[in-house]
Amino acid sequence: MSLERFRKKGGKIDFWLLFFVFALCIFGLLMIYSSSAVLSFEQYGVNNFYFKKQLISLIIGLVVMVIASAIDYKFWQKYAGIFLAVAIVSLLAVFIFSSEVSGAKRWIQIGGFTIQPSEITKLSFVIYLAAWLSKRKEHIKDFKYGFIPFLIILGVIGFLIMKQPDMGTMSIIVAVGVIMFFASGASIYHIGAGFVLLGGLFFILIKSAPYRMQRFLVFLNPSNEKLGAGYHINQAQLAIGSGGLLGLGFGQSKQKYLYLPEPHTDSIFAIICEELGFLRAIIVIIVFLLIALRGFRIAKNAPDDFSRLLVIGIISWITVQFFVNISAMLGLLPLTGIPMPFVSFGGSSLIILLTAIGIVLNISKQSN
Repeated sequence: MSLERFRKKGGKIDFWLLFFVFALCIFGLLMIYSSSAVLSFEQYGVNNFYFKKQLISLIIGLVVMVIASAIDYKFWQKYAGIFLAVAIVSLLAVFIFSSEVSGAKRWIQIGGFTIQPSEITKLSFVIYLAAWLSKRKEHIKDFKYGFIPFLIILGVIGFLIMKQPDMGTMSIIVAVGVIMFFASGASIYHIGAGFVLLGGLFFILIKSAPYRMQRFLVFLNPSNEKLGAGYHINQAQLAIGSGGLLGLGFGQSKQKYLYLPEPHTDSIFAIICEELGFLRAIIVIIVFLLIALRGFRIAKNAPDDFSRLLVIGIISWITVQFFVNISAMLGLLPLTGIPMPFVSFGGSSLIILLTAIGIVLNISKQSN
């Protein structure tokens, strides 16, 4: 299959979107180096193990992003079904080839690389849903041919991810799916009914797993069980509070000395606040907001419904995931294990995110 016919010359890519994303990636590298130094030395005898792995992933991701930005976005529309099928197969492969880590099966080891299929699923799901919604534009408001099939698509993906289990990722996919469904012109009554169904489902999922219920109770009362279930969130908030306005200084975190769990992944925002302070942490939030603004501007000027919904899905995914991450660290949401896009350590996540940005950049070249 040749990609030559999908290469399309157009206008210039959105430079500001590219600049903001690249700046976050470089910033993420620096924060991973600082936040993981102690853990890296404890586990591997060197303080830059995670930094080097993320650097390799960044190089691969940038190459893939350049390639994706050169491929006409219609390529993704044409093969949307295949991409979703690959994602489903990869999710099923987790149960066959993956080893259980901390009670979950989420990663597949191939050679020296670790792949997280749920990250591939995020992009594949957004591509497929954009293609499906744009194709069924006339039936979106119909309960039988719009709302029910949408729930089935969401249910299949959600079920496979929850079997890992990974409620955080499932929540992101559900949120993005609902946003795309709304943007496609769905009935507000159907969306309201969907929220009621999802609310009941999340209640059942929380009640069905003791550790989820424990996280929820800790969210309601973080001061309870400071050395037990509440340890993670209390250490995160201690890091955020001790940073003050200007921080302790780059590399000066105290919590990264094996006090704060996952300092280079889920909890990296707490280390950012501790080392750089509240004022500089706000800059990170502003950059993510600027990415969202640039992205939705591209969506507004997109050449067709598919490209518009695709950009909305990708930008919503990045934005929702970011705010879920920092909200968990600030105690506004229960801990979910969701990393910060472009900043947290994670090769699969970074490469897939940069691929998605490449697709958005290609659409920006062809925007009206």
